[in-house]
Amino acid sequence: MKANILIIDDEESIRFTFENFLSNEGYSVSTARDYDEAISRLSEADFDVVFTDIILGNRTGIDILKEIKKIKNNCPVIMVTGYPNVETASEAVRMGAFDYIPKPVRQSELIHVAHLALQHKLINDENEKYRLNLEAIFRSVKDAIVTVDKDMLVVEVNGSAQNICGINRDQIGQAFNALPTVCTGKCLEALKKTITSRKGVELQRTECHCNGQVRQVVTINTSPLIAGSGEFSGAVLVVRDETLLNNLERDLKERQHFHNIVGQNSNMQKIYAIIEDLADVETTVLITGESGTGKELIAEAIHYTGKRSSNPLVKVNCSALSETLLESELFGHVKGAFTGADMEKTGRFQRADKGTIFLDEIGDVSPRMQLRLLRVLQEKIIERVGDSTPIKVDVRVIAATNQDLAKKVKMGQFRKDLYYRLKVMELSLPSLRERKDDIPFLVSHCLKKLNKKLNKNIDAVSGDVQKIFMDHSWPGNIRELENTLEHAFIVCHHSTITLDHLPQNLRDFYDKKAPVPSDEGTIGQKAILEALERTGWNKSKAARLLGINVRTIYRKLEKFNTEKSE
Repeated sequence: MKANILIIDDEESIRFTFENFLSNEGYSVSTARDYDEAISRLSEADFDVVFTDIILGNRTGIDILKEIKKIKNNCPVIMVTGYPNVETASEAVRMGAFDYIPKPVRQSELIHVAHLALQHKLINDENEKYRLNLEAIFRSVKDAIVTVDKDMLVVEVNGSAQNICGINRDQIGQAFNALPTVCTGKCLEALKKTITSRKGVELQRTECHCNGQVRQVVTINTSPLIAGSGEFSGAVLVVRDETLLNNLERDLKERQHFHNIVGQNSNMQKIYAIIEDLADVETTVLITGESGTGKELIAEAIHYTGKRSSNPLVKVNCSALSETLLESELFGHVKGAFTGADMEKTGRFQRADKGTIFLDEIGDVSPRMQLRLLRVLQEKIIERVGDSTPIKVDVRVIAATNQDLAKKVKMGQFRKDLYYRLKVMELSLPSLRERKDDIPFLVSHCLKKLNKKLNKNIDAVSGDVQKIFMDHSWPGNIRELENTLEHAFIVCHHSTITLDHLPQNLRDFYDKKAPVPSDEGTIGQKAILEALERTGWNKSKAARLLGINVRTIYRKLEKFNTEKSE
């Protein structure tokens, strides 16, 4: 289609000359002799370029420019003036003029400027089309979407962000961490991690309280914004409201995820329900279970589900520190309290004020520390090492252990009064062998997590691997499963994890367990040697290829060597 160009000038000769030059280039040209006629032309048709004299009787080309901008016409305006000066030019450009040209105008210059202006409009039209498409997408998506730049300033917001997060377009340009609508801070922390690490963050089914509204269950995702050139420009936050789905799953007792916990086993469903019951209750909680069952994740879920979620969750591994160090770590100390105490230290209980402290491996603390912890639970008061001044703390205590505390109480190794203070509500986590129906969900979750961590694209485990996973007793529970999969990820260079990618001890264990096939006696020396050649003399692989036990390979080879020597 021909480009439409409008010429506005009160000199007929100028209008005629411009029209003649531009028409010869194939453009469709209209003219106007003054401001009123120009406005009439602009209302009748869409123009791709406007040339206007800067002096139009009692009006100016600047007035024309303002009218064009007012109707949001993406049309380049070029000023034509017989008296060019810096002030006039800068004013025109400041108001949004594309360019200006002085009289008398040469034909080549006019054609060149018209061509540049049309190219500029074409680019602007494409950008506007993309902007409108993005705007339509933003409007149609029901998830809250917020983009920020590298300095955490809000760049763009969609409509759903108002409903889910209380953030609207009026807050564009403001610092995200300064928005009054930012609630428990989980989105802020996720964005900070993405800005710092330039990696995505995902928080599955976490609870948030926005501006005192009803508690929502949301999934939070943040991703870095990286241009085609590789330049990092900020991050995007996507918040999906899963409250309705979460409630429905709870009614159906089939939740597969709860916060960062994975599992739909009936025992896990009961634990999810108890965590929600504990949300806004100040009760002390004792989490028990074997090592690797996810006690820390349960503690996080309890904290982030409740009203303390916007305050600190402070974690302490009680078995990792000596009594003296643990006492200082928990309660703090004053300068000079002991050798090496060169300055004051704030303890973990004080740092957890208004929040939650998680005491992991509580069964390993000394009798003296048990007594001090009992006082904190009873009176909510601590004293720093080297100081007798009582300090009031408002802290919820969650403790965890993989030991049998009741047995330790009977043996006199753990205070009975502290035990009963801790186990006001006890959550006993099932071992992985007691919830094997969750293994496929856990494997799927780990694959997704490890693909992100190790930048790979592994989407499945083989049927043989899945069978081993389902048969294995998993003494290390979920932690052992995760470590096994991470090992497999490192050595796997395909899209599927097979037996060869599992740790050697797991493969050897199942090789030894494998039953001896009834037809192994029919497998001769030639078949075994061919299998060994095909597998690079890997006896385990050769045994799997032949469908026999690896011990049979060794036995057959020994027999062949004996026969050969005879």
